[in-house]
Amino acid sequence: MKYFRLQFSLVMGVCLAVSCLVSAKAQAQLVCLPAPRLLTTMPMGGQAGTTFEVTITGENIEDADELSFSHEGITATPSLGKDGLPVANKYTVTISKDCPLGIHEAHVMTRLGVSSSRAFNVGRLPETAQTAANTSLETAKKLELNSICNAVMSRQKIDYYTFEAGKDQRVIVDCAAKGIDSKLNPVVIIADERGMDLVVERRGGMLDFKVPETGKYVIKVHGLTYDGGPYHFYRLAVKNVARDEIVPRMPSIRKVSAFSWPPAGLTSEMLKPEAEPNNARAAAQKITLPCDISGSFFPAADVDTFEFTAKKGEVWWVEVASERLGRPTDPSIVVQHVSGSGSEVKITDLVELSDIPSPVKVSSNGYSYNGPPYNAGSSDIIGKVEIKQDGVHHLQIRDLFGGTRNDSKNIYRLIIRKAAPDFSLVGWALHMNLRNGDRNALSKPIALRGGATMPLEVVVVRRDGFDGEIELFMENLPEGVTATGLKIGKGKSRGTMLISAAEGTPRGLTSAKFFGRATINDQVVTRPCFLASMQWPVKNAWSEVPSPRLMADVPVSVSTSEQAPITIAPAEEKVWEVTAGEKLTIPLKHDRRSDFSGANITLKTYGEGFDRNKAFDAPLKAEASEAVLDLATLKTPPGEYKIAFGGYAVVKYSENPKAVALAEIELKQAQQQATALAAEAEKLQKKGDAAAKEAAAKAKTAQADVTKADKQLKQATAKAKPKDIVEIIFSKPITIRVNPAKKAK
Repeated sequence: MKYFRLQFSLVMGVCLAVSCLVSAKAQAQLVCLPAPRLLTTMPMGGQAGTTFEVTITGENIEDADELSFSHEGITATPSLGKDGLPVANKYTVTISKDCPLGIHEAHVMTRLGVSSSRAFNVGRLPETAQTAANTSLETAKKLELNSICNAVMSRQKIDYYTFEAGKDQRVIVDCAAKGIDSKLNPVVIIADERGMDLVVERRGGMLDFKVPETGKYVIKVHGLTYDGGPYHFYRLAVKNVARDEIVPRMPSIRKVSAFSWPPAGLTSEMLKPEAEPNNARAAAQKITLPCDISGSFFPAADVDTFEFTAKKGEVWWVEVASERLGRPTDPSIVVQHVSGSGSEVKITDLVELSDIPSPVKVSSNGYSYNGPPYNAGSSDIIGKVEIKQDGVHHLQIRDLFGGTRNDSKNIYRLIIRKAAPDFSLVGWALHMNLRNGDRNALSKPIALRGGATMPLEVVVVRRDGFDGEIELFMENLPEGVTATGLKIGKGKSRGTMLISAAEGTPRGLTSAKFFGRATINDQVVTRPCFLASMQWPVKNAWSEVPSPRLMADVPVSVSTSEQAPITIAPAEEKVWEVTAGEKLTIPLKHDRRSDFSGANITLKTYGEGFDRNKAFDAPLKAEASEAVLDLATLKTPPGEYKIAFGGYAVVKYSENPKAVALAEIELKQAQQQATALAAEAEKLQKKGDAAAKEAAAKAKTAQADVTKADKQLKQATAKAKPKDIVEIIFSKPITIRVNPAKKAK
């Protein structure tokens, strides 16, 4: 039986260029067309019922005009300068009093559409911000008890804070970093007034401090490796709490694996705590099935033993949540039949349960090389127990990582139930499985160009034996945007959602709703589909570990400043019919808006029932191509299907050429203004006019404007210079009806 396991994670890089598409020189090519990405907000949250200013930074957000949030209780308007005009990247944010506490999402709307998200926290404590360097004991920032400070860690520095407390007070110091999208691994220390360390937390945990004497105390914060910079932000909470109060951690984002928890309809009505001591078999805690138990892997090397009776032929399903609750654990269960007593006791292993496997093969490194860079599996448990004999059974649960971990916060929830077939869904923007080129793991917001179809990969964790097909659908999309789900087939683990924007679609942004629908026990069941994204756009995963997470919403946008490089669609918008066992030829039309490197794009077929269709080449410089589906080879049964064709192409991308034309106009206007002012200054100087000095100053300023406009033109021209970028190209979805073959008479 398995009581110990070492897990190795090899993380290397992401998104490489395709060898069949790209020549050897393509090693330096870029991957994925530019997308807006929100990288930081300062502060990273705020107190419910307050208004404050937020400053943002990001990629491709220079023209951001709207800061929005995943909850309507948080609103923002551009901050205005003394001239009454909006100040770039600054917004006045208001959080309503009734806004739910916890993690929300912030994103900005830009020329290219909606940006990737950044976690934004809403709490009930007053908040401050680090406004000056506090990297020495002498410059320590004073904090009031029951407050939160938003700060950024400086590289190779220690941030100092002070607080005052009375003897025997209980003070909690909690530093949120990884849980709010930060790259910081914080070390937090409480020291005496002279800066001498008293207690230290190096694993990102919470300090629970009993004040020994009334006075001033120091908090020191630094990175585990003394790293820092604008992406190493944190929220430091200092709380005065009651002696017996249970204090939760500050809110945290959720890992991708958490999408499968909790089961639908779970309540706490039957929840009972484990009762220690229950390590030894003789002290096993007696339970009656079904049951719902809360426990903890504490102290170190804890083994919790539960005893129940069951009859031969009974089938029970066991689910454990711990890793999905955000704990660094790896639960393992052994169920055994117990017979006899005393020296005659006989223990027979029945089943060992561990891990929820990933629904699909995950990339063998951190980027999308031979599978998605997202792991939807978990070290938690969903498993079946089939009772072979009547009588007493023992269930033992332990943490395979818990031999030396002495942390009471490593909790778990154990559910034993009769079969309740169900499913959970998560999706993410499809990544390219490329082998040569840049190693990227990019956050990819659903920011559609007109004429584009964006694919989302969707995977399912199935519960308690459910193996039915699942339909995918979306609601509340922007005007002109449609979503077509390529269903997850019976017993399969993967599907595709296609989101398409028609050419000429107006600019728009909505918070879409994403669902899966199936029939279980003759009842139609609808479940939400969570969206996952990379926390950071990792451009070289050789040097940085990609970090995906779940998002709190599904923002979908359309931009009008750019169109898709190419739209591939069926020649006719209709249901394409074919008889089972025959061939279907679908003519495709190409609406090209860009040039491409390479003559062809190799297209694969996506969609249940057709995904084994042989890949084919479509000419990139032609106006049309055709796809052939051989149903004799595919053996696709009669029915109606949704499919699409997708592949990779190297686009000759020119970034925002309109900006060049605008910059040229601004330069010409600046030159004309400068020439006129220079002439006026010279004229006044010759006359000896008293206004000549002021005119000369204006002419000098105008010449500086010319220099600035010339620099902006050069920058815009450099950006607009065509560059090769490998991009995912998907056709519009196609509906196919396979009719039964006629029976021979």
